[in-house]
Amino acid sequence: MSEGSPYPLPSHFAREQAVLIEAGIQSWPAIAALSDRELDQLSRRGGALERQLRKLRGQAQLVVELDLEPYQAALLLYAGIASRQGLAAASPQQLLTQLGRLERSLTGMAPARITPALIRTWIKRAQAASRSTK
Repeated sequence: MSEGSPYPLPSHFAREQAVLIEAGIQSWPAIAALSDRELDQLSRRGGALERQLRKLRGQAQLVVELDLEPYQAALLLYAGIASRQGLAAASPQQLLTQLGRLERSLTGMAPARITPALIRTWIKRAQAASRSTK
């Protein structure tokens, strides 16, 4: 997993990255810990969109809470899985189908990095994390 610096972020997060760096927020755990109020304050600093900051926080929470790589968390977000609870309740086969389509649309015919075993591992981690916080 990549708990250290999340930078560089994809180019469509350039404004958000600049605001986060200026605020001294330079790790996935630090982004994951941001409150709604802090996101609002950061978005008012100039240029960062709150919607984009919320996406980054969601990605960071998946990275930190479930020990995922940033690209894995981003794929889950784009597939509609925005929390460990959502992942814990996901159907492995449906998620594999969704992520496979998404990954192929992004990478073309490159070999898939998301496997059924990997998805089952993620779901088990999410279920365990959800049980431990109840």
